[in-house]
Amino acid sequence: MRCPGRDSRFLKIELVKCKNCGYEVEVFSDELKVKCPKCKKDVFREKLPSCLDWCKYAQLCLGKVVNKKVVGSLKKRRKLR
Repeated sequence: MRCPGRDSRFLKIELVKCKNCGYEVEVFSDELKVKCPKCKKDVFREKLPSCLDWCKYAQLCLGKVVNKKVVGSLKKRRKLR
């Protein structure tokens, strides 16, 4: 089974400022880093992505491993963004 959260139809884009030149770089929800098109330096997300943070299918994939309380608090965090 392939993770449905990796399906490109469900990816989200976040704008992250390059710490070197200040250019806003698009980072997709499944990426850890990208190259700044302006200065060519690596741009990292502030927090490394976890499928628990962005994927609505995380509980399905991880099953009973994920505590319902944890998933509930993550859903609240997603709504605040």
